[in-house]
Amino acid sequence: MAHSTQTRSVDDGSGVRLTAVILAFAAIYVIWGSTYLAIRFAIETMPPFGMAAVRFLVAGALMHAWLRTRGGLAPTLVQWRSGAISGTLLLVGGNGAVVVAEQWVPSGLVALIVATVPMWMVLLDARFGSGDRPSRRAVIALMLGFLGVGVLAGSPGVGAGGRTEFLGASLVLVGSICWAIGSIVSRYLENPPRPAMLVSTQMLSGGAIFTLLSLASGELAGFSLLDVSPRSWWALLYLIIAGAIVGYAAYVWLLTVALPSRVATYAYVNPVVALFLGWALADEPLTPRSMLAAAIILASVVVITTDPVQDLRVKPSDRADS
Repeated sequence: MAHSTQTRSVDDGSGVRLTAVILAFAAIYVIWGSTYLAIRFAIETMPPFGMAAVRFLVAGALMHAWLRTRGGLAPTLVQWRSGAISGTLLLVGGNGAVVVAEQWVPSGLVALIVATVPMWMVLLDARFGSGDRPSRRAVIALMLGFLGVGVLAGSPGVGAGGRTEFLGASLVLVGSICWAIGSIVSRYLENPPRPAMLVSTQMLSGGAIFTLLSLASGELAGFSLLDVSPRSWWALLYLIIAGAIVGYAAYVWLLTVALPSRVATYAYVNPVVALFLGWALADEPLTPRSMLAAAIILASVVVITTDPVQDLRVKPSDRADS
């Protein structure tokens, strides 16, 4: 989702409080990094598609209502269609893969695989988007990133435990590609002028499709709300309020007061947070091999997101929102 927000420097005498900036960065670093573990806790006793449907329908409705009360224009039919197209790729294809895969793959490793999105962005944009060839620096970063994925492939939780783990990890990789495609496609569609309104249309559209998937998959057969644990309820509430609303609000505000290159650092902080939280709170594996893969993949993401040649093609907003 491309934004055209004008950026002001925190140090330009504009009166922006440093404390607010620090808190906003903490929000996109910690909250977005923790949503992977929250998804795991939510689907422990909730059907995956149904959980995602509730999350995005509620968050999208709240965001849409808030924007409308503040004078935001209602999206046109064309803009709703654009939101549905990009929302399907981003949320259903991208986030849906995360939700399903976390039934078998540790949340921290899922976050690490999702960190490959900038790599796919560069490759797909060169082939189907702008047509610009990646810089030499970006090519090196891409090779480094794929090496990291290869190292990760045989670690515990991503293939070492059997066929189900491997399929789950592969699903996340496909979901990351879907997210990259959705990010590129959304740039060429007629979207609402306010980025937040675009996100609300994506969430509502994605939530509607998740509802249909939940019904079609039969996952609700025999399901009872009484079977949902308190931890899953709290996780869902956290995903709606903190992950989808507070985190995004902090992100949009940061784009107006900080340099995009600094805001983009969430791309390699989130997986680190997710890996640590999964290890500390859910006993997820943190082996030397997975740590090596993390270092390699995150190094490639750092190189790509700090490459000035790629700056206009890999937007800070192209994140696999979990």
